Amino acid sequence: MWESDGGLLARVDKDKMPRHVAIIMDGNGRWANGRGLIRSAGHRAGVKTLKNILKTAVNLKLEALTVYAFSTENWKRPHAEVNFLMHLFSEYLEREKLEMHQNNVRIKFLGRTEDFAPALQKLMRDSTELMKNNSGVKFNVAADYGGQDEIIRAAQKLARRVKTGELLPENISTQLFEAELDTAGQPPVDLLIRTSGDLRVSNFLLWQAAYAEFWFTDTPWPEFTPEEFIDALVDFGKRSRRFGALNE
Repeated sequence: MWESDGGLLARVDKDKMPRHVAIIMDGNGRWANGRGLIRSAGHRAGVKTLKNILKTAVNLKLEALTVYAFSTENWKRPHAEVNFLMHLFSEYLEREKLEMHQNNVRIKFLGRTEDFAPALQKLMRDSTELMKNNSGVKFNVAADYGGQDEIIRAAQKLARRVKTGELLPENISTQLFEAELDTAGQPPVDLLIRTSGDLRVSNFLLWQAAYAEFWFTDTPWPEFTPEEFIDALVDFGKRSRRFGALNE
């Protein structure tokens, strides 16, 4: 088990903790530029932050953690940066998969995979297979992911079932639709965190975050600490979630 800071974790009321936390890990490039470094240095620093936050999630026994690693729109970035990100992604998985497995993490990849290099696709499959029977944190890595694309893919799957006569259109329900999403079987997002100051969801988990609480910070992702992660969880615990109803 990864070592934990018991005093830090004790700040969180386990009865008011979110089941599913999603994070838009923003600000790597800006953090690097502000220090006169190349953008890749920011991405490397961001990987270290991710490991620390995942450790904290494991020690808190969080049910699910989803991170936005690479969006469908990120292919528009300069070719050199995309190549570096793919290399860093592979390096991270290769280096961390055994330790994640030892800590009972169950990894899952959201989004498309067919445009990744065959070697990376195999590494993703191998990592998923290694951890498939683990019962700890469900660690979702959104890679080549877009919320609109996910919804379209789910709709297409249901449309094919309607076309074959297996399903009637009027029988399509929220539950059937959710079963076709990349996060099938997982709880909806309770808390969505975005670092580095921007106040938007950027096509991330559009369906799953329908009733999520939002928590924004100006801190760039490389400087985001377990302490600030805990701050977000504590703040979540103070909020009143009504889901459209009224509190008595």
